[in-house]
Amino acid sequence: MTTSYMDYTAPTVQFTYDVSDSLFYKKNNANYINVLSNKQLNTLTDTSLLDIFLSEGNVIEPHYHQNASELVYCISGAAVVSLLNPFTNKILNFPITPGQVTNVPQGWWHYEIATENNTHLLAIFDAPIPEVILGSDILRLTPANVFAHSYCLNEAKVADTFAPITSSVLIGPPADCKKSNLSGQSNSYVQQGQMNQSQVNQNQVNQAQINQGQMNQGHINQSQLNQGQFGQGHSNYGQSQQGQIMPGVYQQQRGRHGGMYNYPHRPIEIESFYEYQPFYPIPYLFHRWN
Repeated sequence: MTTSYMDYTAPTVQFTYDVSDSLFYKKNNANYINVLSNKQLNTLTDTSLLDIFLSEGNVIEPHYHQNASELVYCISGAAVVSLLNPFTNKILNFPITPGQVTNVPQGWWHYEIATENNTHLLAIFDAPIPEVILGSDILRLTPANVFAHSYCLNEAKVADTFAPITSSVLIGPPADCKKSNLSGQSNSYVQQGQMNQSQVNQNQVNQAQINQGQMNQGHINQSQLNQGQFGQGHSNYGQSQQGQIMPGVYQQQRGRHGGMYNYPHRPIEIESFYEYQPFYPIPYLFHRWN
């Protein structure tokens, strides 16, 4: 927990706030988001929230939070919270109704879609200000030729496909979208979510096997570094401090500058021209400098 040095006797100290006075984004009167952070309530330390209102078929677009995990609580209506598990590379869909929650770990790609009108969700974060990277921004700001070259796509088609995305979406589909019927899509999310829910217990049973098997296959610790287990002829320059610091999280010292990076993936061993370098598919989205 962050230590607070606030003067709680000061006349500017705040203990209460009306979240409805802090609009974050509005698509229309049925789809909007209010925000509460330490910018609105200065006594907050490691907590913030989004107050989300959605009608059926509307979606909080795919995104990730680089600085916080998220607990999604359903107050009214119904929604499906979907997330990409970076350890299994599988999409998980969790339908929630009033009183139910879904937890989204820090840095995980996810989205929420309302399956009923008058859906009200509360997204609670373990950070003083929730930060976000939106899928719409990634798609519209990455040059079309980069997508085309990276994935062997037709550049003109890529550019044409993403051309309508001219700003951050946040709540989709955009108001000018020509699609007229999203209820069928909503139902398909519910069905998929129910299927995924039945797999939860099995996933929990297999989690230990995943931790002991898949993640540890790429685990590099200090003793392996000392014993030269990178392979013949590979240098361990700049890799003197690295390994698993907690289940599913790996730490690596990068080069002579001493920056320590944390990753949610086991490293994939590749070889560069000059030296051995482990490659991590997705960075853990934060770093610490010594």
